[in-house]
Amino acid sequence: MDLDVFVAAHRAEWERLDALIRRRRGRLTGAEADELVQLYQRVATQLSQLQSTAPDPALTSRLTTLVARARSAVVGTRRATWRDAVLFFTARFPAACYRTRHWWVPTALVFTGLVAALGWWIADSPQVQASIAAPEELREMTRPGGAYESYYSSSPAAAFSAQVWTNNAQVAGMSLAFGALLGLPVLWVLFQNAVNVATGVGLMASADRLDVFLGLILPHGLLELTAVFVAAGVGLRLGWTVVDPGGRPRTTALAQEGRAALGMAVGLAVVLLVSGAIEGFVTPSGLPTWARIAIGVAAELAFLAYVFVLGRRAVEAGETGDVAAGDRPVEAPVAA
Repeated sequence: MDLDVFVAAHRAEWERLDALIRRRRGRLTGAEADELVQLYQRVATQLSQLQSTAPDPALTSRLTTLVARARSAVVGTRRATWRDAVLFFTARFPAACYRTRHWWVPTALVFTGLVAALGWWIADSPQVQASIAAPEELREMTRPGGAYESYYSSSPAAAFSAQVWTNNAQVAGMSLAFGALLGLPVLWVLFQNAVNVATGVGLMASADRLDVFLGLILPHGLLELTAVFVAAGVGLRLGWTVVDPGGRPRTTALAQEGRAALGMAVGLAVVLLVSGAIEGFVTPSGLPTWARIAIGVAAELAFLAYVFVLGRRAVEAGETGDVAAGDRPVEAPVAA
């Protein structure tokens, strides 16, 4: 593309669009309003052509600003309301979770299998146990009232819940953020978490106290790990989008999946807040083990129903988990 010819051919349209935008604060006739919309669409297409064939930083910046101003003039500005929050939690977030189920459900199954294999290996191998800690330290960790049990009552419930929520939200956020790096760091984060859980399983099993360990981890762990699996699945999906954008321009595909991932970060933070509250108030409580586990199972089943019932319905209704159409940047056709 010859930039000089391109500019000469379209400068008049850009100047006219700029003039109409400035006049919008006054009054536009019906014909001028139609002209504003047409010029906005035309210049958005020109910007896309410029970006795909002859990107020039200065000209691209100029047209991007012009298109953004025109878009604001055409669609207006919109403030977020409580209805947006309701729509997010009743449609967009569950739909995003449902759409990514083919990523996070297999992730959960592989993680569970890996934890079981590593846990059995640690429980069955004194050599591995010795490499983790000295025998005295292992006994201190696994004895009744030891480190594994006292951990959940080591701080006041509210402070402990806040700390757990912060840590888990960071893990989920890392999984989402690292997805753009082909998803490889996400696998490392998952592996580290699998090793941590398997270590507890193996050491407590070797001390014949696996039932106690499961009674402590299941109440909050079911929902907590599911949220981590969803975050990891979304991160892996985002990484795969870099490899295979699915017929969309790669930048457009990443923008769409990235916006959905950011929304999921908010939704998962709420899910993790619930699991953190269970870990802070239910896990160390004096409730019978069966009652604590029942609370955890109920929370997990409620989330799964939320995703696979509400989320499926939202997807069937056309919801993708992306932001509202009016809040998305312009996605004009890319020149061949």
